[in-house]
Amino acid sequence: MEGNWETAKGMLNINPALLTASITNGWETVLHVAAGAKNNIQIVAELVKMMDEEDLALQDIKGNTALSFAAATGTVEIAKILIGKNKLLPTIPGGQGMTPLYMAALFGQSEMAWYLYPQTFEMLDEMGRIVLFFCSIDHGLYDLAIKLLQDDRTLAMARKGDNETALHVLARKFSEFGDQSTPRMCSRLIKAFKVLPCMRVSYKRNLKQTQALKLVECLWKEMLKHDDDEVMHLIREPSELVFDAAKLGNYEFLSVLIDSYPELLLEYDDNNRTIFHIAVLHRHASIFNLVHETGSIKDIIATFTDDENNNILHLAAKLAPQDQLNLVSGAALQMQRELVWFEEVEKIVQPPFIDMKNTQGKTPRELFTSEHEDLLRKGESWMKDTTKSCMLVSTLIATVVFSAAFSIPGGIDDNKGTPNFIKEEAFLIFAISDGVALFSSSTAILMFLYILTSRYAENDFLKSLPLKLMVGLTSLFVSITSMMVTFSTAFYLSCHYGLRWVPDLIFIFAFVPVALFAFLQYPLLFDMFFSTYCSSLLFQPRRDMI
Repeated sequence: MEGNWETAKGMLNINPALLTASITNGWETVLHVAAGAKNNIQIVAELVKMMDEEDLALQDIKGNTALSFAAATGTVEIAKILIGKNKLLPTIPGGQGMTPLYMAALFGQSEMAWYLYPQTFEMLDEMGRIVLFFCSIDHGLYDLAIKLLQDDRTLAMARKGDNETALHVLARKFSEFGDQSTPRMCSRLIKAFKVLPCMRVSYKRNLKQTQALKLVECLWKEMLKHDDDEVMHLIREPSELVFDAAKLGNYEFLSVLIDSYPELLLEYDDNNRTIFHIAVLHRHASIFNLVHETGSIKDIIATFTDDENNNILHLAAKLAPQDQLNLVSGAALQMQRELVWFEEVEKIVQPPFIDMKNTQGKTPRELFTSEHEDLLRKGESWMKDTTKSCMLVSTLIATVVFSAAFSIPGGIDDNKGTPNFIKEEAFLIFAISDGVALFSSSTAILMFLYILTSRYAENDFLKSLPLKLMVGLTSLFVSITSMMVTFSTAFYLSCHYGLRWVPDLIFIFAFVPVALFAFLQYPLLFDMFFSTYCSSLLFQPRRDMI
């Protein structure tokens, strides 16, 4: 269907039977094809005028009507045209018994689903409502799922084919509840560097997160109407949804449950681990922070040991999952984040448990060392490789600007022994920038030299090495900038008597490498600053929950 109605109309006038004839191997009619294309609204309207009411109910080889095609593509205008002619179309199931409403939900067409819902809901049986309910959740139509739940409260307790409730499904939908791995202060700082782009996308994402959270609240409210034994059965079967959520760091989901059911904090799994143990093992700070709000209970939680006699500090000593390590760039910064976690968990553990041994005979610190041996080696290699490259550049800059101090542009006055351009403003800029370049490059060399000769102990990665590398990179950037200023002013002093635009052009091009260095090194510097100075903010409780 190319959208040429005049040509199609001529063919239909010659052979009216084409209106209802199958024109594809799948038995689709011309109306099926037109309804499945978003830009054919006018053609569909003209076709419907030429067809009888029952012709609109013609089905393809799978049983789909033209409305099913329109529902899948989400063109509400086409659906309105079709239903305006035949009111029964929304009730005609298509392939595998799927109604047009289900098709819209399956393809994530929210506007279409909302249009078809009032015309379809009453004809759905119990299983049809359950299937539509879970389909809406699976495809992110949380507003539709909320409407279904409001119209049929029994859906809160309904289970899908694998015996899961809607809460079990939502417990694993971490992405629908926002990013909980970044502290709010630093999150705002990051967003400050990402202004304006994708604002509309961000709004839709936030709206979706709000709807998902509201759905959880509605489901949980319905569950709490039952007695405690039934609630716990629903939570534990077929899997313990609080631990599913804890493994993924689904803090917002857990906050809804724990707000009204704090007993869940002491729930433990088959390995005798609470959600705090799971949060530490999978490095989810937002959930671990709740331990600070439990009062003296945290002292009890810290004594829990699992099947291998690991306490919560042993779990902090284990290497983080790879997906959590990848949140930080570079092995050195990954090692730093692991040390921050270990120290933070150590704060809640009583002294006897700090040196407690597990079934392998290892204390938490010994386990940390053995688990992070490879990461430590990679961190050392990453630091040295980065430092060697930067030190080479710093040395070259220091050499160049040192010699520039004795190669004064314009030469020396033989009589007075002073530079010929000493009264020029550009000469003052030359002298200052050359000195700044020398001192900053020398500082960078010293910082990089310190890093290369470091002993690379575990705790060096916590503050010492990252701080030295930050100072070194910053000094290197200053030295490159100053060197370019030195070169530009020297060129100006030597050539400004000719074409005036040439020195100006050179000055502009001189800052291309400066801009490139800033562009290429900014992500690394920002990551290092964030990891060094914002990591502790990860462990600030978000809000009072208990």
